[in-house]
Amino acid sequence: MDTERGDAADRRLGEVDLTDWRTRAGRSTARGATVLGHRYGAMPLLLVTLAVGLGIAVVATWVASEVYDAVREADDVAALDRPVLDWMLTLRSPTGDRLVTWWTDIAGTIGMPIVALGFLVGFTIQRRAWTPLVLLVAASGGSLLMTIAGKDLIGRARPPLSDAVPPYEHSPSFPSGHTLNATVIVGTIVYLLLLRQSRVVTRVWTIVIGTLFVLSVGVSRVFLGHHWLTDVLAAWALGLAWLALVITAHRLYLTALRYGAEPAPAPDPASTR
Repeated sequence: MDTERGDAADRRLGEVDLTDWRTRAGRSTARGATVLGHRYGAMPLLLVTLAVGLGIAVVATWVASEVYDAVREADDVAALDRPVLDWMLTLRSPTGDRLVTWWTDIAGTIGMPIVALGFLVGFTIQRRAWTPLVLLVAASGGSLLMTIAGKDLIGRARPPLSDAVPPYEHSPSFPSGHTLNATVIVGTIVYLLLLRQSRVVTRVWTIVIGTLFVLSVGVSRVFLGHHWLTDVLAAWALGLAWLALVITAHRLYLTALRYGAEPAPAPDPASTR
């Protein structure tokens, strides 16, 4: 695949040049990434940047767990958990419960990988580049790791089974894995779609549809009694933070390519003699 040619078309998002860094910190980071890209190759740079970003995301998950403990002790935002769930109970009906269960399953352990795989195959074939594969796999793996880390750190109990719609779930409640994974995976898909959409109205609709999907998945988790409101709020925040890191890593990769870095490390002439 002609990776560099495929990625060259992704350097603009509408009128915004993704390789143009407006802040001093951004420009300094971009210069450092360009130097590393010239030395080691742009794709290794992307992989390392994603790995560093994942480390930051895991730390952010730990910080979120500490903040959650403080919030729970202060009885602040967490005080909304029970009233919001009680309100959701009043909205339920047999038909509504079935429809919401079907909808939330799209963001589950079976539905979300199918969605991601479908877009992944399409992106890879259409763009003839490996970058969409790297971004989606890294984004998905990172969100899964953050979900596992958050659940292990907090170990929060889910709402009572008497308030939940079956099938019941028994893993720790914080954060909402469905919401976190939907935020990251759908967010990455939206980002990759926007890179190749030239019409403003198309980009707006892509953002609106992606946002509504992510919001509806989070609300569905509370509606079904599978998570508390704060589990969903934390998942949205962590998912957006990780998505921002993934996009930043891609921008650094594109910047290195723009200024002459090879997609892969250039061969050492001495090694070919």
